[in-house]
Amino acid sequence: MNRKSMFRSFAIAAALSAFSAPAGANARDIGGLWLSPSHEAHVQIVRCGESWCGKLLSVLPFKSNPKVLDVHNKDPKLRDKPVVGMMLITGFKGGPNKWTGGRVYNPGDGNWYRGAITLVDEDHLQLKGCAFAILCKSQTWTRLPAQ
Repeated sequence: MNRKSMFRSFAIAAALSAFSAPAGANARDIGGLWLSPSHEAHVQIVRCGESWCGKLLSVLPFKSNPKVLDVHNKDPKLRDKPVVGMMLITGFKGGPNKWTGGRVYNPGDGNWYRGAITLVDEDHLQLKGCAFAILCKSQTWTRLPAQ
């Protein structure tokens, strides 16, 4: 094999390996397990079709709500459901550093907020939720190692 064809084979192999990398392997990717700033909640962010979503995997029980039920949900029929396992983040699109157009659910008040996710660096993301364009709150989450 000559040098030119060897280089071409290497380039093709490198390109194919980039497409076959597992989800979350890209440093500019929000997929993975994230820890809330309070260190009380673990949220798994994954691809949901063409967008990103996040499921609450675990949360420390609250003294006022030891079963961690969705007691503040606006729909009374859903208030006896546990928050663990719920999709708290839905519909975010974009990248490579910022995703918008999604919504964030806050079990603390039972409201959905329009949001944005910004990847600060490989291990930190800023999650922003807004009730109105000027009434926003942000949190910085920390990436946890893959399990």
